[in-house]
Amino acid sequence: MLKPEVESLVPGQTFDRRSFVKTALGSAFAAAALPVTAQTIKTDFQGLTAGEVTVPSGGFSMPVYRAQPEGKKNLPVVLVISEIFGVHEHIADVCRRFAKLGYLAIAPELFARQGDPTSYGTIQELQANIIQKVPDAQVMGDLDACVTWAAANGGDVNRLGITGFCWGGRITWLYSAHSRRVKAGVAWYGQLVGQPNALKPKNPVDIVGDLHAPVLGLYGGKDTGITQEHVAQMKAALAESSNPNAKASTFVVYPDAGHAFHADYRPSYVEAAAKDGWQRCLAWFRQHHVA
Repeated sequence: MLKPEVESLVPGQTFDRRSFVKTALGSAFAAAALPVTAQTIKTDFQGLTAGEVTVPSGGFSMPVYRAQPEGKKNLPVVLVISEIFGVHEHIADVCRRFAKLGYLAIAPELFARQGDPTSYGTIQELQANIIQKVPDAQVMGDLDACVTWAAANGGDVNRLGITGFCWGGRITWLYSAHSRRVKAGVAWYGQLVGQPNALKPKNPVDIVGDLHAPVLGLYGGKDTGITQEHVAQMKAALAESSNPNAKASTFVVYPDAGHAFHADYRPSYVEAAAKDGWQRCLAWFRQHHVA
C-alpha cells in the first residue's frame, strides 16, 4: 500500500489527510479516501476532451467533470454519480474510461452547495457536515440540468444512461424513476432500503413502480452495510411490481466481494468482480440502446 501522501496532478504538489490542497475537480483524491492503494487505475487523456466545466442549475453554477471523444458529436450520454467522496480522481478516471468507448460522460459535483467533500479528513466528518444535508430533490434537479447541458454540448440525450457508486448507486435507482429520458441505469452497491426523512423521503425499494428504465444492480455478497436481506427485499419489490421496467431490472451479486469492490484506489477493491461488473455495465447500456 502507498504511504498516505499522494501526488496530485499539479507538479510538485502533494497532500495527505492533515494538509489537503484544493485542486481542479477530479484532479486529486478526496482526503477522506486516503491513502490510495498501488493498483489504482489511471486512464490517459489521449483523444479526449476532459476536465471541469460549469453547468447552471437553479441559479447555481455547478462544477462538473466531463470527458468525451475529442471533436465528436451526437454521443451517447452517461451520468456518473460519485460516492460520498465527490468527484475526485477515481470518478474522473471512470468518466475517461467511458469517453474512450465513445460516450459523453458527466460527473456533477452534487455536494457543491453544501461544501467541498474532498476537504474533510474522515468519513464521519464528511457524512455529518455535507452528505446528510443534501436533499434528494436538489440532486434530481441538478442531474436534469446536466442532461440539458449535455444536449447542447455534443450529447444525444435520447441515448442516456446513468451509473453510480455507493451513495451514487442509490441515486441511480432514484433518477431512473425520476427522469423519463433515462434508458438504463447501473447501480453499484447503492442503498436500497432505509428510514425516510425530510431530505430523503423515499428509497429505491419505495419507487420500483415508478421506474422509467430498467436498472442493473451490482452488489457484494459480503457487504455488511447493504446486506443480502436488503437485496432480497428489493428483488421482491421488483418482482411484485406491474411496472415492466421493474420486472426488467436485475441483480448480480458477487459472493466474494464486499462494499466498494469497484473502487480500485481502496483496499476494498476486488479485481475480478470489478472487471466483470464493468463489462456487464457496458453490455446493459448496449442492450437498452444507450450505446
